[in-house]
Amino acid sequence: MNSLILFTAKLDRFNSNLWHFHFIVPSKIAKKFIEGNNRRVVCTLNETETFQAALMHLGDGDYFINVNKKLRDKLKINDGDDVQVSLQKDESEYGLPMPEELSELLKMDDDGNKVFHSLTIGKQRTMLHFIGTPKNIDIRIRRAICVVEHLKSHHGKIVYKELMEAVKNSK
Repeated sequence: MNSLILFTAKLDRFNSNLWHFHFIVPSKIAKKFIEGNNRRVVCTLNETETFQAALMHLGDGDYFINVNKKLRDKLKINDGDDVQVSLQKDESEYGLPMPEELSELLKMDDDGNKVFHSLTIGKQRTMLHFIGTPKNIDIRIRRAICVVEHLKSHHGKIVYKELMEAVKNSK
């Protein structure tokens, strides 16, 4: 059963160059969603904006979820504002949506499919995010092709500098 948990949290800001805006998920709530290494949830803020996220350990027993600028702007929220949070376990295969362009490519390329699925789930999510982020379909197609070809030629290893150069040169 995929239960939904609702609570109110305060948007806060880390004093860090790595992490910025976030809200705290109390340990007693977070633990209801954690199974082994899987800490993926589907989060809805203020009953309007839904996104997939990871419960990140805060170090004191509690957890946090990052809130990016695009989402903060959409919700018109800032440091110190209360947000209504609903969480449920992310039951999706990857923890992020599979871009249609990559899905179609993997259906046509058995070797590419095998090498993509040999990646750790975290690296798969990184590639899904990289491919699926652009709004332009041509860019998503180019990125999907470059990622699959890169993975095949590097036997499942990601050499980010080379991958970015291949994407840049594919225009």
